[in-house]
Amino acid sequence: MRNDSIIIGGGIIGLATALELARCGLRVTLLERDQVGRESSWAGGGILFPLLPWDYREPVTVLAAFSESLFQDWAESLAAETGIDPEFKRCGMALLPPFDESAALAWCRARDYPAERIAAASRLPWISGGLPALWLPQVSQVRNPRLLKALRAKAEAMGVRVEERAEVTGWESSGQRIRAVATPRGEYAADSYVVCAGAWSRPVLGKHGADLAIEPVRGQMLLFKGEPGALPCIVLQNGTYLIPRRDGHVLAGSTLERVGYDSGVTTEALGRLLARSRAMFPQLTSDRLVRQWAGLRPGSPDNIPTLARHPLLENLYLNGGHFRYGVTMAPGSARLLANLLLGREQPLDMTPYGWPSRASATPRVVV
Repeated sequence: MRNDSIIIGGGIIGLATALELARCGLRVTLLERDQVGRESSWAGGGILFPLLPWDYREPVTVLAAFSESLFQDWAESLAAETGIDPEFKRCGMALLPPFDESAALAWCRARDYPAERIAAASRLPWISGGLPALWLPQVSQVRNPRLLKALRAKAEAMGVRVEERAEVTGWESSGQRIRAVATPRGEYAADSYVVCAGAWSRPVLGKHGADLAIEPVRGQMLLFKGEPGALPCIVLQNGTYLIPRRDGHVLAGSTLERVGYDSGVTTEALGRLLARSRAMFPQLTSDRLVRQWAGLRPGSPDNIPTLARHPLLENLYLNGGHFRYGVTMAPGSARLLANLLLGREQPLDMTPYGWPSRASATPRVVV
């Protein structure tokens, strides 16, 4: 069977893009070098909100807001169609000091984004001393592993062919078009090719991605066992966040480390995250710790993702460089990439997300 499009990368962005193109009537094959949904998409926390948006450039927050506007319907339809509930929940977030309160409130007012200055103890009763907090009631979350399972199930039900352990090892081109990709499982050919390989985008593209400034940024996470409802909302302080799951588990994260493609965990990060977690929620003691893991995010200049066609190859596209917000931006990025590939009108100005020529650029990671 001839493919209309080949998606390279089986994380959240690749799965969402494959599903969107299949819903547009295209015949799609997704190639994943290992197992689908097992890299940073699985490892992340699933907070559907930039941390913190007033610290980012406008293209990041605009894309995040567009994607967030699609997310609830997206998640609920996936649950209804697959029987796998991604556990979308609008649980709110309490932001604890220190933070730039004036910048935060100004950003929220300018965008009519609900925000309220509160006493932290009104939401987190174990916090004493009159500590203030910023309450953001619209912040939502999703459970990444369940979302990935639902996306794969729906994509396959829509006819997407998923090929695991099919690492792209080479590109065959003719003139200004890619003719096929080589993998250990043979060649795959299509009319268009979309790279959604996250932190691996540049090595996957090879010579076709020489100017691409996407690099891996490791993030380590902890999982605690807790009581359902004990932590009522997401909590963020000094770059560390706590995320309560429906079943009582609590996620704590995350580090930001430039260590190349090393996805190992460290005792240093364990100690730091344990201390910060317990300071924010005293129930999170070491005896409740279930697991520690790490993922590699795709860091990019100013954290702005690329959703664009290659400047020289007319049927090669990139949907990558989402840094910490691949899950948040997934439905929006998939919609925009499909519009681009099919020549449809876009709801956003796509100029900021063009293919970068940034050989000398260094990704600036915003904490």
